[in-house]
Amino acid sequence: MDVKIVDHPLAAERLTAMRDERSDSPRFRAALHELTMMLVYEATRDVAVTEYEIRTPVAPAKGYRLGNPPVLVPVLRAGLGMADAAQSMIPDASMGFVGLARDEETHEPYAYMESLPDDLAGRHVIVLDPMVATGGSLLRCCEMIAARGCTDIDLVSVLCAPDGLEKLASSGIAMRMTTAAVDPELNDKAYIVPGLGDAGDRQFGAYRRF
Repeated sequence: MDVKIVDHPLAAERLTAMRDERSDSPRFRAALHELTMMLVYEATRDVAVTEYEIRTPVAPAKGYRLGNPPVLVPVLRAGLGMADAAQSMIPDASMGFVGLARDEETHEPYAYMESLPDDLAGRHVIVLDPMVATGGSLLRCCEMIAARGCTDIDLVSVLCAPDGLEKLASSGIAMRMTTAAVDPELNDKAYIVPGLGDAGDRQFGAYRRF
């Protein structure tokens, strides 16, 4: 799996704001929104475009549009904070949703909500999930997408752990990852260290120490 780390001062500044425990929910959401735009920009660097003719106020010129606008898939709930930012960058994109939770007995992720096109063959799908810790939830989402025929999957995450990246890479599903950073490890509760806490809680008002 190709992993692209966006090493840029502006991305680092937004990630710092998200990491800082002093950042309240509005500041956290604003930083996530802006960082998502930067990550989506990089994730779509090589997408195909179609040329067409336009006219400027001065002369004719070539214009460009996306040849195959993607399907954006935020993973609920934490991915909700990335959805608007991604769609603002790609207004022609459609959007599906996958809601995942962890079974308390098996600890395996299961889908409690699934709103995806039945046929994704030939489509480009961009999955939005702020954090990849163990990789289990994101892999489950990608399995659902691949089962619908998609072979062109981009993953956009703010922060990853090596365990999660390894799990995704060994799945056999073709995908690419764009992220702002890869942190060194997980703690005994499977949270990324140093990480940024729980992205969903920090967006929507709950707060826990780890």
